[in-house]
Amino acid sequence: MSNFLRRSATLALLLAGTIACNAGDKAVMLPASAVDAAISSTHEPETAVVAGGCFWGIQAVFQHVKGVISATSGYSGGSANTAEYETVSTGETGHAESVKIIYDPAQVTYGQLLRVFFSVAHDPTQLNRQGPDTGTQYRSVIFYGSDEQKRIAEGYIAQLDKAGVFSRRIVTQVVPLKAFYAAEAHHQDYATRHPNDLYIVYNDAPKVEHLQKLFPDLYKGK
Repeated sequence: MSNFLRRSATLALLLAGTIACNAGDKAVMLPASAVDAAISSTHEPETAVVAGGCFWGIQAVFQHVKGVISATSGYSGGSANTAEYETVSTGETGHAESVKIIYDPAQVTYGQLLRVFFSVAHDPTQLNRQGPDTGTQYRSVIFYGSDEQKRIAEGYIAQLDKAGVFSRRIVTQVVPLKAFYAAEAHHQDYATRHPNDLYIVYNDAPKVEHLQKLFPDLYKGK
């Protein structure tokens, strides 16, 4: 969905009185992952890549998580020659709008990042959509970079499904990370630079608010 269509869809929903922020109304305090990496004794940066709808909101959430060094919007799942916004927006490239998270494992664990991802960043039960955005490019994905990340992700999903914390089953894919391609400059830090954009106000700002409310120990200002 182009920026214009994305804003138009949000405005149409607002005028119809049907806005329901996917992270605003559905944010839940999930249990910690029973399978997780230990807090590291070193500060060597590690990488996590996730996708869960429009990358603007996912990036905004993780930019406010303690221990996160950087969060970059981009594309994963497809090839280099189709890693371009308008092309990805066709939903035919295999790419998902993704966010690469560089974090300090001495401050935050991979399991804690996934807890935030499932609790406030998106609704993992929505198939190929998030809020007003539809298409495979908005699917929920964890792109793992190691066997340990795969083990933690699959274990956490199984744990949450077994606990029945959501009314529907989690549809998040857990697939190997082949490559990450950074998005165009105007998509980076979009929520920070456009706080009054209706799409941000109704779909993404509540995610950051719920991060602060539900995870005060993990929240940082920006």
